[in-house]
Amino acid sequence: MGRSYMKCLSALILVPLAWPAWAGHQFEGRDLTLGETLYGAHCASCHGVNLEGQPNWTVADENGVLPAPPHDETGHTWHHDNQLLFDYTVLGGQAALAKRGVTGFTSGMPRFEAVLTEAEVWSILAYIQSTWPEQVQEIQASRNPPHD
Repeated sequence: MGRSYMKCLSALILVPLAWPAWAGHQFEGRDLTLGETLYGAHCASCHGVNLEGQPNWTVADENGVLPAPPHDETGHTWHHDNQLLFDYTVLGGQAALAKRGVTGFTSGMPRFEAVLTEAEVWSILAYIQSTWPEQVQEIQASRNPPHD
């Protein structure tokens, strides 16, 4: 067998073995009812009752701040790994981006560190994730580092 064939075969064999280790693990076992309730109390006023975001969410205002994006599958929330979503919520957008070395972007997301517990934030994020179509959930899960 040729080297390139073996390389492709190896990649195919490794993918299924790696899949179960991909995270979503921070979302496992969370209270989705609590997450939905907390979302309604702390997030829906900006991100929409139905996770639809604010109108024209891709157009920045005069200060360079984008409106709150949707958290449903039409937005970009699922494009990010779990830890960034958690940090964005707990630390606020600006601090979470700075932690990742992102500059030149102004976030309007406030910090919820003193408002919500870590478990409550994970429950909110798990609730949001639970509303996405299965394929979107799988794509988002692949953006997370593996765990044991």
